[in-house]
Amino acid sequence: MPALSDATRGRILFGGDHNPEQWPEETWHEDVRLMKDAGVTSVTVGVFSWSRLEPRPGAREFGWLDRLLDLLHDNGVAVVLATPTAAPPPWLGRLHPETLPRDEDGHVERWGGRQHFAPSSAVYRRHAAAITEDLAARYAAHPALVMWHINNEYCTYDWGDEAAAGFRRWLRDRYGTLDGLNAAWGTAFWGQEHDSWEGVLPPRRVHYLKNPAQVLDFRRFSSDALLACFTAERDIVRRHTPHLPVTTNFMPLWSGQDGWRWAAEEDVVSVDLYPDPRDPDGPRHGALVQDLARSQAGGPWMLMEQAAGAVDWRPVNHPKPRGLNRLWTLQAVARGADAVHYFQWRQSRQGAEKFHSAMLGHAGEEGRGFGEVRRIGAELALLGPEVSGSGVRADIAVLHDWDAWWAGDQDGRPTNGTGHAELLSAWHGALWEAGLTTDLAHPESDLSAYRVLVVPRLHLLTDTAADNLLARVAAGATLVCGFRTGVVDPDDRVRPGGMDARLRDLFGIRVLHELWPLEAGESVECDGWEGELGSNRTALGGQLRVFRGTLWSEEIEAAPGTEAAFRYRGGELDGLPAVLRRDRAWYFSTLPEPGALKALLTAIAADAGVRPVLDGLPAGVEAVRRGDLLFLLHHGRSTVTVDVPGGHRDLLTGETVTDRVTLGRYGAAVLRP
Repeated sequence: MPALSDATRGRILFGGDHNPEQWPEETWHEDVRLMKDAGVTSVTVGVFSWSRLEPRPGAREFGWLDRLLDLLHDNGVAVVLATPTAAPPPWLGRLHPETLPRDEDGHVERWGGRQHFAPSSAVYRRHAAAITEDLAARYAAHPALVMWHINNEYCTYDWGDEAAAGFRRWLRDRYGTLDGLNAAWGTAFWGQEHDSWEGVLPPRRVHYLKNPAQVLDFRRFSSDALLACFTAERDIVRRHTPHLPVTTNFMPLWSGQDGWRWAAEEDVVSVDLYPDPRDPDGPRHGALVQDLARSQAGGPWMLMEQAAGAVDWRPVNHPKPRGLNRLWTLQAVARGADAVHYFQWRQSRQGAEKFHSAMLGHAGEEGRGFGEVRRIGAELALLGPEVSGSGVRADIAVLHDWDAWWAGDQDGRPTNGTGHAELLSAWHGALWEAGLTTDLAHPESDLSAYRVLVVPRLHLLTDTAADNLLARVAAGATLVCGFRTGVVDPDDRVRPGGMDARLRDLFGIRVLHELWPLEAGESVECDGWEGELGSNRTALGGQLRVFRGTLWSEEIEAAPGTEAAFRYRGGELDGLPAVLRRDRAWYFSTLPEPGALKALLTAIAADAGVRPVLDGLPAGVEAVRRGDLLFLLHHGRSTVTVDVPGGHRDLLTGETVTDRVTLGRYGAAVLRP
């Protein structure tokens, strides 16, 4: 199958969404002049152009797109051509209201925005396939075309009648019979047994709590319904251009798509990323999204959208300070991106996103933003031949699964304070702060490449996944597991004993008596460290004797011979184990405060033979090795000095550095030994 390398061809693709239909045609020539000035090598075209391409049912207006693609090709700009199906034209919803999605109250979501399509609608799929077919047939041989981009940010839910019919078909395929469905959904509770398939509906508005197994299956179905829309269009363009890669862009860490399943259907994994410039955790969040994209791709990936400055959808939309756009772009490249695009090339003057920044802003080519874009383009041109196609090695895998997310974040749980995404961010962030490079992985995948497995929370755990974890520990890997893992099976049925018995045996938990969630802002004192981590006590600055636990605690009775590395002090759980260790398996029944979590993970990783990329990094400096290159990224405003023993050449400046590098405000260096 084709891959991202077939589009990059030894470069880093650099550009953004180009929406020329918003502008008079004479502007296009100014666009390509400035694109060349900025080092733009590729643009995404046609994302929201369905109404321009098909202004009336069955009409085709391709002349403007012909001229555009010819102009871009003549000026050396490659094209990622999008199917325009994320924004159906108003006539489709007007003439075919069944194509419009309905929310869980039955209200119709009408045209006037975007993503106003019902994924299960046969009429929508037929019209989407028709415009895709004609687009692919017309441009398959165009020399500008290097990649296909299907739809955009698939994020539509639909609770309508056609979705209900599709849901029933999906359930028949999964369970076979009504008895199988009733057993899986536990409908004996509240007397909700189904006597006919016609009575089975999506989880629409109800008087009180919804059936959680029904909600879980609807999340699975909704992801699959959207995926069917993607694969239908993908198959059409593949038939015309089997040599070109196909992608669609994920939203960052969005719960609505099973990202592992979706990534397996793409040639190129791409994602959109918009951290808040004012958020001190912005670079940490960026690293999580980038590590996930690289892990889904199994190698290089594409940053499909980012902002050159401010966005327009937060309560207050702050621009990026000078240098931050460059720094975050280099962070994406450091963590595996071989293509970097923006939304969008030229800032709109009308429409809902006219205050969303662009590579070429309202200030024009004299603006600070465009000057920074020019610098980024020049630097990526230097880095491309050195970095394109290379990988990022990680000895640690953070395990993440959408099924577990969907099951664990429903109503009717002990607390709303332990969300899947928040815990994933906390654990991955602690590893990032420690300078430890991580992949993300599905718990059923091949984990043999990793020395340390970290499970922030996997509320739902399959038998296959549990056996996989046990096998890896038996083979010598270290497992570090957070609370609320292995609680339910794939039907959202609580495991006997409140936690998978295999995991309880692995961690040395004899009985899990009670769950003790904490209030917001509440904490529990934990102390001890009765066990040894050998020489790695030094990594903790001596002996870590006490920390505060947050969010959660549990009343655990440990099995004989199990080490309580830390115990609760005070309160109802006084003296009971907070952190258990049995050989290479660790269980955390609370979330240590950030500094303690970082220290513990650093020591546990070191005990498994995994060390940070560089020791002794100044605060705010991130170090990532990609291939033979060392990226140093400074997320602060002060000047810092980083020790890098030996001689290196900084690819960004061409200068040779020996033993240390000085980084200024939002500074970066890319070093080759």
